[in-house]
Amino acid sequence: MNRLSSFPKVRVVVVGDLVADHYLYGQTERISREAPVLIVRHERDEVKLGGAANAAANARALGARVTAVGMLAADETGRAMRALFEEQGIGIEAAGGRGLRTETKLRILAGGLSTSRQQMLRVDRGAVGPLPPPVRAALARALIRAARSADVVVVSDYGAGVVCDETREVVRQLARRGVPVCADSRFALATLGGVTVVKPNEPELAALTGLPVATDRDVDRAASAALERLGCKVLLVTRGRKGMVVYQAGERPVRLPVHGPKDAVDVTGAGDTVIATFAVAVGAGASFVEAARLANVAGGLVVQKPGTATVTRPELARELSR
Repeated sequence: MNRLSSFPKVRVVVVGDLVADHYLYGQTERISREAPVLIVRHERDEVKLGGAANAAANARALGARVTAVGMLAADETGRAMRALFEEQGIGIEAAGGRGLRTETKLRILAGGLSTSRQQMLRVDRGAVGPLPPPVRAALARALIRAARSADVVVVSDYGAGVVCDETREVVRQLARRGVPVCADSRFALATLGGVTVVKPNEPELAALTGLPVATDRDVDRAASAALERLGCKVLLVTRGRKGMVVYQAGERPVRLPVHGPKDAVDVTGAGDTVIATFAVAVGAGASFVEAARLANVAGGLVVQKPGTATVTRPELARELSR
């Protein structure tokens, strides 16, 4: 509880792919005569902060002072994202350029009358290939500005180009200067050597090391190889229903069983909650193991919520007091 009281003092910078999670809700009426597909009668739309933006929203929900660094285009979705950042009290350092589109994941959820809406289809749009060099340079400058007073930096890489050579070099410099840098990458963990903390799940750990992760011993062996390869201080491996494990060079692994029910309602964005909680706790002075324990509880809470969600500081405090 004392650690949570320090969360509002923590200054967090989140750099990564700012994704618009766009939900379209509708009612299924009948089969189309044009093709063997359901016709969905539109009911409402909702846009939420996703990807790195969701990590920023989670850090902000915990009370931290947050700045997000990423790419937002001058399109309708980008404007909606900016409004959401302002509404939630998150600072924004965004670069953009002509011909770019804000990264968006459109999920269509539908169901019959008086039934819950379930996801039928997801449509992704945004950058294809690397961002233009001027945008990458602008992102690096924005990160340098934002991180001047940061207590901790979160790297949230969803493969849309914000985490590039230019921004990776900045976060490595920050880590060398002693700023804790906590990184989560969907596809490019191998490029993040030199940061403080890396958070892979089991498939990402296997892809990084080329080693099996079927058993506890397998995971331990792969984690040891990853620590050596990346040169990071901590590896936080999330294992779904098996909880998570904290690895530090020269120390025994600390295994944390999953918190709460093992059956998740929705795992969308759960990794964002985990890395954000871990980072805020580290910024508040927690040890890596203590930060992982708090992140484990927050992750257990968020997977019981539908869609892209956050865990607030009061929610976390109530759960810890139980």
